[in-house]
Amino acid sequence: MRNWRQLVIDTWGALAYKPAFQAAVEGRPTRLPGPMASSWLPESERRRLAAYTVLAAYDHNQAAALLGEDGADRREYGDASLIVDQTLSHLLGESQKIVIEGSEDGDTVAQEREGLLREWAQSEHLRMRMQHAERDAVLLGDTVYLLAWSRAKARPVLKTVDPGFYFPVLPDGALDAGEYPDRVHLAWEVPEDPATGRRGTLRRVTYELGPIGADAVATRAYPWSSRPGAVTCYLTDAEWDLDQLDRTDDIDTLSLARARFRTNADGEMLNRLDLQLDFIPLVHVPNTINGAEHYGESSLLSAAQLLDDLAAADTDSQRASATTGSPIIGLSGARLPVDRRTGNPLPVQVEPGMVWPLGESGQLSTVDTSAQLAELRSYVETLRDRLSVVTRLPASVLGTVSPAEVPSGYALQLSFGPLDAMVRSMRLAREVKYPLLLKMVQRLYQLGGVLPPGENPRAAIAFGAYLPTDLSAALDLVARGVQAGVLSLETGVRLLVDAGFPIEDAGLEVERIRADTEARAARQSTADDRAGKAESSADT
Repeated sequence: MRNWRQLVIDTWGALAYKPAFQAAVEGRPTRLPGPMASSWLPESERRRLAAYTVLAAYDHNQAAALLGEDGADRREYGDASLIVDQTLSHLLGESQKIVIEGSEDGDTVAQEREGLLREWAQSEHLRMRMQHAERDAVLLGDTVYLLAWSRAKARPVLKTVDPGFYFPVLPDGALDAGEYPDRVHLAWEVPEDPATGRRGTLRRVTYELGPIGADAVATRAYPWSSRPGAVTCYLTDAEWDLDQLDRTDDIDTLSLARARFRTNADGEMLNRLDLQLDFIPLVHVPNTINGAEHYGESSLLSAAQLLDDLAAADTDSQRASATTGSPIIGLSGARLPVDRRTGNPLPVQVEPGMVWPLGESGQLSTVDTSAQLAELRSYVETLRDRLSVVTRLPASVLGTVSPAEVPSGYALQLSFGPLDAMVRSMRLAREVKYPLLLKMVQRLYQLGGVLPPGENPRAAIAFGAYLPTDLSAALDLVARGVQAGVLSLETGVRLLVDAGFPIEDAGLEVERIRADTEARAARQSTADDRAGKAESSADT
C-alpha cells in the first residue's frame, strides 16, 4: 500500500492508478514509448509526458497494454476516440471565421484588415490546422501554435507543435496560469539509425526574451508600438548526441559547448539569432481553465477508469456471445469418430444438419449463457449512460439514443445543458489565445513591410453554432423582431449566423439586404407614380 504522503494531486492525478504511468513518473522501466527516463527530461515533466502517452493509447484502442496485459483478446471499440471527436466538433462549431470589430459597421480599415487575415488563413490552411491542433488539446489537454515570417512566401507561416515537445520555463512562484514565459524550449529526441550510422540526438529549439545586444540599455523602435522597446526575442536551434549528455543536465541547463548549431535558409547560424521581435511567436492553448495551472486538462481524464470498465465489460460480453452463439455441448452414449491410428475420439465440430446417433441411455445437454449475455449487455448500457454523464456528452451526441426516441424537442434541448456549459467553458479558455495568435500575425506582417506601422485592431476567431436549431423558427423570430423595431438588422443577421444559416459575411449580408430593400422601394415608388399618372390621364 502506498503512503498517503506520496499522493500527488495535480492535473494528471486521475491516471495514477495505472502501473505504466506510475513507473514512468518514477523513472522505472515501462512499456511507454518516449524519453521517459532520459536524463535531460526534468522530473516535473515526466508526469505530463506519461499522461500524454497514456491518453494517446486510449485514443488508438491500445489502453489494454497499459494494464500489464498483452491486449490480444481485449475489446476496445473506439469509445475514447468518439468522445474526443464529438467534443472537438462541438467545440469548433460549424464554422470558424476571423472577425474584426468595426468591419460589420462599414469601417473600411477594419474590413481591409479582416480581408487580409482571411486571405492569410486560407493560404495557411488555418481551419485544417485548427482541427489538428484542437484535437490534441481535447485529447491531451494542450496544443501549441508556432509562427515565423517566410521571406519566400512574404507572409507569416503557421505550424502546429506536438505539446509533448513543449517545455516552457515558467516564472518562479507564478500564480497566474496565463502568465507568459520568457523562455520556451521545443525539444525532442531523434533515434539512432544503425543502417546509416546516425547517432541518437537531442534537438532543442529555444525562444528567449532578453535585452537587445550586449548593452542592457539599448532600445529599438517596433512598428506596432509608439514607444521604443528594450527587449528582443532570440532563437537558438541546437542538437546534442544523447550518449554525451550528463545525468545532471536537464532541458534548460544543457551545455552549449557540446552543441551543434543549425542554420536557416539564409545560412545564418541559429545561435541566439535576433528575430527583431519583442514577443515569443508561440501560442500555448490549454483545453480548459485550470486555475493556476499552466497546462489544461484532457477531456478523457475524468472518464479514464470508466473507459477501462467499459472495455472489460465489452470483452466479457464478447466472450459470452461466443458461448451463446456456439454453445458448449455435452454428449453421452454417442458414437463419435475415432482416430484409427491412436483409437482416441476425434474432436467434434458442431455444424448445421449434423446428426449424432445416441444409445438407449444417451444424452445431449448444452450450457445456456444467454442470460449472462443479457446481463452483460445491460451492464454495458449502464456504463455508457454513466460515460455520457461524466463526459457531459448527451446520449444523442454519442449515438446511443435516436433523436426520434426523445419525447419532445424541449426535452432534447434540455439534454444539451451540460454540453452547452462545457463548450462555453472550453471556448472561454481560448478567448484570449486566438486573438493573441492573430495579433502576432499582424505584427509579423508589419515586420515584413506588408502592413503599415501603428496599433493593430483586435482580431478574433468566431466559432459557429454547435447545437441543433430550428432554422424556420429562428428566421421567423428575426423577421418579426426587425419588423417590430425591437431588433436591429445587424443583430438579426448575427442571430441568423449563430443559428447556422450559410452567411459568409454578416456585414456584406446587411449591405445586400439594405440594397435589395431600397431597390424594391424604388420599384414600388416608380410603379405608384405610373399608376397615379395613368389614373390622372383617365380622369381627364
